[in-house]
Amino acid sequence: MTVNSPSATTNDAAAKTTPFTATTLGVSLTAKDLPTSIAWYRDVVGFTVDQEYVREGTLRAAALRAGDVRILLNQDDGARGWDRVKGEGFSLSFTTPDNIDDIANRIRARGGKLDTEPADMPWGVRMFRLRDLDGYRLSISSPRGA
Repeated sequence: MTVNSPSATTNDAAAKTTPFTATTLGVSLTAKDLPTSIAWYRDVVGFTVDQEYVREGTLRAAALRAGDVRILLNQDDGARGWDRVKGEGFSLSFTTPDNIDDIANRIRARGGKLDTEPADMPWGVRMFRLRDLDGYRLSISSPRGA
């Protein structure tokens, strides 16, 4: 197995000191039942459907948007097994200027279940956690007082 470390790939000093710079983060998640997952993100959490991707007459993916945040949901093809655990050790964190308690109440009113209730955290945010239909963990937070 090859390890990609600065010493393994190059000894050039500039390569070792030049930081990686990114401007956006794109997230792509696989869904067991794509139409149902799209509906959950749209109707329960409040995302909008930005674009749907159809190939050979079949819905294969959808881009969802919440403000500046975009996620891509893809139809799982089952090649790695339908019962595999998804999202273990992984969490999507969304930051919003909106009132966290209002968001949590809307999600519950639309049939969503929270893993944790909204609470103030020692690092200065108010947040709650929930899981999507495939088990991906989501946390939604805002600065305290928002």
